[in-house]
Amino acid sequence: VQLVESGGGLVQAGGSLRLSCAATGRLFNIYAMGWYRQAPGEGEQRELVAQITSDDRTTYRDSVKGRFTISRASAESTNTLTLQMNNLKPEDTAVYYCNAIERGMVTNWGQGTQVTVSL
Repeated sequence: VQLVESGGGLVQAGGSLRLSCAATGRLFNIYAMGWYRQAPGEGEQRELVAQITSDDRTTYRDSVKGRFTISRASAESTNTLTLQMNNLKPEDTAVYYCNAIERGMVTNWGQGTQVTVSL
């Protein structure tokens, strides 16, 4: 599975951004897709932001509940994962990575997209 993210950028606190991730490849084998983020100064640790399974069950990090919405759309050759982020806060600043987990626990990552929230 190949993942390509888009939609990051710079926004003021309280603003909104929409991240997208285009997935191609073994789409039939994807069990779940999600967004992780890695904040500056946090080393190599990535934290789960939101996840959606193939049967549309969603999970959110507590700090983003009510502000972020994850969704997915499926087409013949591409799946699109979207993260709508509203009421952004400076602590949301991070590199956001798209993730796809295949059955058999194969994990795929995108290249990351920077989100910066200023005061």
